[in-house]
Amino acid sequence: MRSAVVVNPVKVDDLDELRRIVNDALAAAGWPAPQWYETTADDPGRGQTEQAVKAGVDLVFACGGDGTVMSCVSALVGTDVALAVLPQGTGNLLAANLGLSTDLAAGLQVAIERGRRLLDVGAVEDQYFTVMAGMGFDAKMLEATNETTKARIGWPAYVVGAARHLRDRPMRVQIRIDDRPPVRRRARSVLIANVGRLQGGVTLLTEAEPDDGWLDVAVLTPRNLRHWLALGWAVIRRNGQVPQMEVFRARRVVVTSNRPQPRELDGDLISPGRELRADIRPEALWLCVPQPEDAPDLADDARSAGKRGEQLIEDARRE
Repeated sequence: MRSAVVVNPVKVDDLDELRRIVNDALAAAGWPAPQWYETTADDPGRGQTEQAVKAGVDLVFACGGDGTVMSCVSALVGTDVALAVLPQGTGNLLAANLGLSTDLAAGLQVAIERGRRLLDVGAVEDQYFTVMAGMGFDAKMLEATNETTKARIGWPAYVVGAARHLRDRPMRVQIRIDDRPPVRRRARSVLIANVGRLQGGVTLLTEAEPDDGWLDVAVLTPRNLRHWLALGWAVIRRNGQVPQMEVFRARRVVVTSNRPQPRELDGDLISPGRELRADIRPEALWLCVPQPEDAPDLADDARSAGKRGEQLIEDARRE
């Protein structure tokens, strides 16, 4: 298998050690040495992945945070080149939603064992997302989250960012689902999701699946702090309807606001705008996942892959 590693050097403590571990593990599996590409501030991974695809690789390792993964995805959609995730960031939302381990050895072993799954992706303009796109509160939260705090304490840093915008005024939005008549709401946030899990392991959309051919659209309409608390508590408990939240299913959705709003894709901010237009691209991405067993449990599979990967790396070191 010809492979490439697209790595965000800012997210890696010791890049030389990472290179050694990856090269040794792949060599022990009989793979040729991978090509290495580093992301930059100007190109967070899409251009590097396009270069790797043109060079004829069969698989791309995305080594970084959600932004690196999203950039790699944008270059791999519609190709036969698979994506393997080696999470190094804070959110790691795709890995969390699909039960992929954040352990380096497990990520390598999953790729080596060649388990594959076809995923849907969402398209926004010329970019793609695997987790969700959003307009309004969620993007404001990301904008207000301090990178230093995020690096130090992880996902709880987003709570601090969220608290700064709980009392912001809502936006007036028109939401068009496929060819149906538009609905109008005073919303705090509109989320267009391919999967349903948020930061901190909280599941917002229980029916969202990454390969069902649908986007799940959550419209959050809390008007005050009490509404926010009721919504949050209901999401955590998951034993009934969530107040101040409507959910729609769509293959295509257009959200239009009365004023420009912050927007995000997979946890990365994109340029603000009055419109967020997304559509589903079914079965557009090959992703490396743990090989299924008789009674598949992705978490157990990931742990098993991690143990096999650690042994593979240790064997390579001994040689």
